[in-house]
Amino acid sequence: MKDITANFGKLYHPKSALVFYQTKGINSATYVEHFDMDKNGNPINAHPLTVREANQLAKALKTTKEQKEPCLKSEGIMSNSILHIDSSNNKVIWFTKAIQRELYFTESLGIPKGIAHVPAMLWIADKNSLSVFALKSNLRPNENTKIYNAPFFNVYENGNVCMGTVDIQIKKIALLEEFTIAWENYFFNSYFSHLMPDYNPIKGNCVTLWESLINTNKVFPKEVLINSKKTIKDVLQ
Repeated sequence: MKDITANFGKLYHPKSALVFYQTKGINSATYVEHFDMDKNGNPINAHPLTVREANQLAKALKTTKEQKEPCLKSEGIMSNSILHIDSSNNKVIWFTKAIQRELYFTESLGIPKGIAHVPAMLWIADKNSLSVFALKSNLRPNENTKIYNAPFFNVYENGNVCMGTVDIQIKKIALLEEFTIAWENYFFNSYFSHLMPDYNPIKGNCVTLWESLINTNKVFPKEVLINSKKTIKDVLQ
């Protein structure tokens, strides 16, 4: 006969078993016995459940619960800024309107920190990574909306953000609002330090652009944005 068990997928083998004993009566007491399993799946080595084994069990149950917990739930009515949620991968796509932000730059760039207008933006994030693009309108985008290269330092041409030594700590179970605000803060509260090799994110000089905008009330000049040749539909895939 041919052994076809390898075709069944992932196989789980019994490693241990717990038996709960309880006395009868109003003030019942409970006793837990732990069994190891031999190679044939038979219980052996019966002994009272130890503190160490109980802690391991509690940790395993907690991890399983967290994996099944619904992540990225909204506090109430979902914000109009949320465009897409991929709950299986804890991934969110959202946009922000053009606004003034406080920006930080490393000393080597020669740009002082301060307030500046930034364009409307498209954000794509999971719990470990962030990508950003620029938008030309404050209107809620749709699948056919064109997206533009983000006009910032520390961003690759494909939109991926180089977070450097920033310690990313997104909660395993986070409210949707906490998730998006946390990523926006990580991006704007870290120091912009460099352009990526052989890549200029705007039409013109990026240093000169931000020098002209920082600590002024000038609106971000949309004409410097470079078309990424993508639409939102492309980043949904």
